Amino acid sequence: MELRVLQYFLAVAREQNISAAAQSLHLTQPTLSRQLRELEEELGKQLMIRGSRKITLTEDGMLLRKRAEEILELVGRAEQEIMRSDDTVSGDIYIGTGETDGVRQIARTANRLQESCPGIRFHIVSGDAVDVCERLDKGLLDFGVLLGDMDKTRYHYMELPMKDTWGVLMRRDSPLAHRETISPQDLWDKPLILSRQVDNKSGLYRWLRKEPTELRTVATYNLIYNATLMVDEGMGYAFTLDKLVNTNGRNLCFRPLSPRLELGMYLVWKKSQLFSKAAELFLERLQAELSILP
Repeated sequence: MELRVLQYFLAVAREQNISAAAQSLHLTQPTLSRQLRELEEELGKQLMIRGSRKITLTEDGMLLRKRAEEILELVGRAEQEIMRSDDTVSGDIYIGTGETDGVRQIARTANRLQESCPGIRFHIVSGDAVDVCERLDKGLLDFGVLLGDMDKTRYHYMELPMKDTWGVLMRRDSPLAHRETISPQDLWDKPLILSRQVDNKSGLYRWLRKEPTELRTVATYNLIYNATLMVDEGMGYAFTLDKLVNTNGRNLCFRPLSPRLELGMYLVWKKSQLFSKAAELFLERLQAELSILP
């Protein structure tokens, strides 16, 4: 399977039309059609359903599209890293992370590093732990920021000093808004909106001292922005981390939990990871800056 043919396949998947894809690739339509047929014959699978106006991918085609995008992204990164000049440190650093104020320290170190090495570019990819670990394992990320419990045998890691504090986001006119802190009993009969991340929810269930079936979970979320909309519309109380939502001037307020519930934070990378010069320098700078924090 040639990289060139994968690029052809992705162009057709993107355009959903042979003629349009051939034009974007500067190929003739018969040439492109032949390349696609040969790809299907090589794999022994039908990848596309050719309609009169539109091409759709089969289930095997959708799988190949995902893998082809990952392969070409890795190839592009490898080419860029190898072609960099030995005289200067430059390149791209990919970091996956969930929504956390702890990214502020990552951004602070990144900014200072770019002052001395302006050729370094940072790419922050948002996702929960499942998303981050999947991309780490595939080599699409250099580092991941994981919150809470993690498998310390799976990755090399550095424990970060920052802690995230759990609390509840609610409307200012809700019955619990007058409380300074929220206890487990306060929420036993309330409609709850939880993060979809399994590890985060398991910690909350322990804090609540209730089984999931004993609680009124009305919704889950992946992005906190969507959770704020559900809270604002009166759907319920959203468990979230402090400093993620600016409640100033809004009909929302945040209340911490009592007893206090915190999440630890880790910077992780693959045990077999071969760092670029840029990624290696970033890790060194981050370790140095964290070592002098009060």
